[in-house]
Amino acid sequence: MVFGEKLKKERIEKGWSQEELAEKLFVSRQSVSKWENGQNYPSIETIIKVSDLFDVTIDELLKSDEELKEKVIKDSKQLAYPKLKFLFDCLFLLGVALLVIKLGVFLLNKLTPLDITFVSGSFFWNFTPLILMVGAGIASGIVKEKYKED
Repeated sequence: MVFGEKLKKERIEKGWSQEELAEKLFVSRQSVSKWENGQNYPSIETIIKVSDLFDVTIDELLKSDEELKEKVIKDSKQLAYPKLKFLFDCLFLLGVALLVIKLGVFLLNKLTPLDITFVSGSFFWNFTPLILMVGAGIASGIVKEKYKED
C-alpha cells in the first residue's frame, strides 16, 4: 500500500475529513488531498506527525512507498548541505579578511611613514589567504556538485 492510500485509510478510520487532518498537521486541505492522490509527498517533519497521529511507525509509512522513501533520503542529505556550505563560505571569507588586512597594511606602509610589521612570518600572510580562498572555493564546488547529482 502506497503512502497516499495508507494516509486516506487511517484518516477515514479515525473519522476525520481532509480539513480536520490538515488542521492537526498544520497544513492546507489541498496538501492532504495531494498526498492522498499521490501527487505530492509531505516533509519528514509531517511524516513524523502523521506517524504520531495514527500511531503507526515511520517504517510502516515509508516501506510501503518507494518514491516517498527516496524523497526522505534526499531531504535528509539536503539537511547536511547547508552546514557544509556555510563552513566553506566562512573559510573563504576568513581568507578574504586576511587578504584585506594584508593589503591594508601594505598600502598604509606605502602611502604613510608608518612601518607596520606582521607578528607572524611572511609565509602566513602571503599564502594563508590564498590557500583558504582557493581551498574553500574548491570544496564548496565539490559539495554543491555532490548534492546536485543526488
